[in-house]
Amino acid sequence: MAATRVVTDSTAYLPPEIVSGNGIGIVSLYVNFGGDRTERETDLLNDLDSFYDGIRSAEQWPTTSQPSVGDFVAAYEPLLANGDEIVSIHISEGISGTCDSARQAAELLEREGKGGERVRVVDSQSAAGGMGLIVLGAARAAQGGGDSEAVAARAQEVRESLRMWFAVDTLEFLKRSGRIGAASAWIGSTLKIKPILTLEQEITPIERVRTSARAFERLVAYAEERHAAGANGWVVQHIQSREAADRLAERCREIFERDPMFVSEVGPVLGVHSGPGLLGVGGVPADSLSP
Repeated sequence: MAATRVVTDSTAYLPPEIVSGNGIGIVSLYVNFGGDRTERETDLLNDLDSFYDGIRSAEQWPTTSQPSVGDFVAAYEPLLANGDEIVSIHISEGISGTCDSARQAAELLEREGKGGERVRVVDSQSAAGGMGLIVLGAARAAQGGGDSEAVAARAQEVRESLRMWFAVDTLEFLKRSGRIGAASAWIGSTLKIKPILTLEQEITPIERVRTSARAFERLVAYAEERHAAGANGWVVQHIQSREAADRLAERCREIFERDPMFVSEVGPVLGVHSGPGLLGVGGVPADSLSP
């Protein structure tokens, strides 16, 4: 029976059980290792320790690229052939061309008479845990029987309530990759600070602290702010900071008095831009994640 299907990309970093349990389709971005090889991000997610260990000693820093139009056609075509509608939710257009590839694929399938007009592409204006929450809310609306209009509206509802903060060890990686956005104002003598940032279409600075311990406590305080605002559907994200993520999650359990929607490690496509050491927290109203 025809249904509404949610498709996202690999930068949502959703745990596999959430992806499979909610019928979410994944299209992978790519990591380019110099001129030697290009790999799908999804093929690198099972061994992130090896990936991050490898890039620390790499002579040439990896770059990243969006999925091809053909990647999206391959994901959409069987769903459309089944008569399904598709809501395709992707990493912010401010930092990636992924949404553009998705739109081109939908237009191609429409021209070929294969139902591309039944694809709605949604710019999450986010990534990682924030996008994961948007995708989860949309997928649960789809499971509740929503059509593509209702599912896209749910995605927008979650996005409007979403707030995520993350701390990074240094701005150097964002500077190197060109993804630093408005935080470029902090470049210079401030490279030794512990920046706290958010993603609102592009990387946006929040505040600067001097130590990792202070950054951690500021994220805890931010979790308290989200709880006070009723955003109890919370997540924790990290890159090569499992112990800190576990400690942050434990503090958040005390604050929210409920388990997280998920805790996950950010993968290679975003990791090569932020560098190891990222720690983040945020949330949305939990009822926006119900069917």
